[in-house]
Amino acid sequence: MAIARVQWPDRITEGDVVKVRLSIQHPMDTGYLQDLSGKLVPRNVIRQLTCTLGQQEVLRVEPSSGIATNPYFEFYLRADQTAEFRAEWLDDRGLQGVLTQTFNVI
Repeated sequence: MAIARVQWPDRITEGDVVKVRLSIQHPMDTGYLQDLSGKLVPRNVIRQLTCTLGQQEVLRVEPSSGIATNPYFEFYLRADQTAEFRAEWLDDRGLQGVLTQTFNVI
């Protein structure tokens, strides 16, 4: 189970352009590394990340094995109204992760 965190300013007023920072705890194994016994560690990277605010998709990423462990994403969005922020991701093993948090606009 991956752990994720999202961060944005504490005080957001309508019309603001806000920086959103999202961090996902994930090994992002490339499939090229070996364990201590010399056996290859199977590839396991996040294949797709989708972020929505309310009903609107605000970010879609299809990362590759070139992204480091515990990937960090930073993007901007315009604050129109209070809504639910939702980040969903899927990795090579088929494990899905979801993070939801209320995006409060004053």
